[in-house]
Amino acid sequence: MRLTLALCLVAFLSARAESPPRFRTDANGSYTAEELKKLAGKAKDTVLQWYQLIDGEFPPLGSGHAIFGELIRVDHLERRFHLRVDRDDSQGAGNLDLPIDAAMLPYGSIWYHGAPAALQDIPIGTHLRGVFYHKSPTDKTPPLANLHRHGRQSKDVDFNRCIRLEDDFSYDKHASQSWQIESVDLKTMKLTARLHRGEEPIGEPKTFDLQQSTVVRQGRGVSELDALKPGQRVLLNLTWATLFGPGRLLEIWLDDESRKLATMQQTKRHHDHMRERGLPGWIESVDDAAEIVTITFFDTFDPALFEELKIVHEPTIGWPLVKEPKDPKALKGTIAVARESLLMFDPLNDRHGGNILKTEKLPPRPGDSGVRISVQCDILLEGYRPHCIVRFFPAAWPAKFPPMEERFQSF
Repeated sequence: MRLTLALCLVAFLSARAESPPRFRTDANGSYTAEELKKLAGKAKDTVLQWYQLIDGEFPPLGSGHAIFGELIRVDHLERRFHLRVDRDDSQGAGNLDLPIDAAMLPYGSIWYHGAPAALQDIPIGTHLRGVFYHKSPTDKTPPLANLHRHGRQSKDVDFNRCIRLEDDFSYDKHASQSWQIESVDLKTMKLTARLHRGEEPIGEPKTFDLQQSTVVRQGRGVSELDALKPGQRVLLNLTWATLFGPGRLLEIWLDDESRKLATMQQTKRHHDHMRERGLPGWIESVDDAAEIVTITFFDTFDPALFEELKIVHEPTIGWPLVKEPKDPKALKGTIAVARESLLMFDPLNDRHGGNILKTEKLPPRPGDSGVRISVQCDILLEGYRPHCIVRFFPAAWPAKFPPMEERFQSF
């Protein structure tokens, strides 16, 4: 009898695991313009809807909507940006080349040259690939005005919350993809290449536009365009994609050495940025009586920085605590309150903390690093509440003022 029950339970769990999600995904394909017209009059409960984010929870795997396009405007302080959406078959003729206005989620990650990045690291005009979520039902922000198209909007205008954004270099690197050059014509300034995943070709060859300013990176230096040869496996970064064909070539990396160098340089820039601004996460719980704050870190930064949580650092003059931690020789750090954009208020004065009592490693999820710490605080600030955004500074990191514009109080 027990064996029968066990088998039934396994079968039930397997069926649940294989059942399709209760929300729309990219696997369902994009709605065409005609389909959208047909769905407009139907009741919502009869149409599979996109996943709606829940405050204080990380989204399930595969629940986002992929949108590709070109970066045309950035507000790096609020982590907002405009993306001119690539053309595809689901767009009507009047909705081509229109932008969306989006913001990074607090746990949204940005990648450039194969390493974590900040929005200010990415040049305007770079072609990017992102994963987005539908706007909140309470979001009454008017859609992005487009005076050149008489108020017409991109079909993706309501997807304004981004969980992942990356350049073509990073996207192809993560997918183990590269482009194999088939031909180069420096007279017509055309380069034809075919995408490969491993050794398997994907799709048909594409012909890109070379420019005099196209940067060809080889080894630890920069080469001329005549270094481009058929048969080479390269990574690319594009601009003007889909406006006049597959796009113009911004940068080309010819070999592993040049690609590793680009990733290493961006990683160092990212480390410098994070050490002065703290590791972002949100508060899971607060024990008011014991003054213990538990933080779950986002997966928006290089995991190598977690190693710096393990550096024992005794308090110095710059240590912003009103009383000494219970164990001065134990691991410690401080917590600064932040907004959803990760912008802090007055991080030199408005942060407190103490000993790190516990570090846990849990299964990672989209947006969630899987690393959680509990901190014994000297004072509980108003912003130390469950689901509030914070930035954590290991004690070994310097206590410095960020630039004035990065302190929200200065506004």
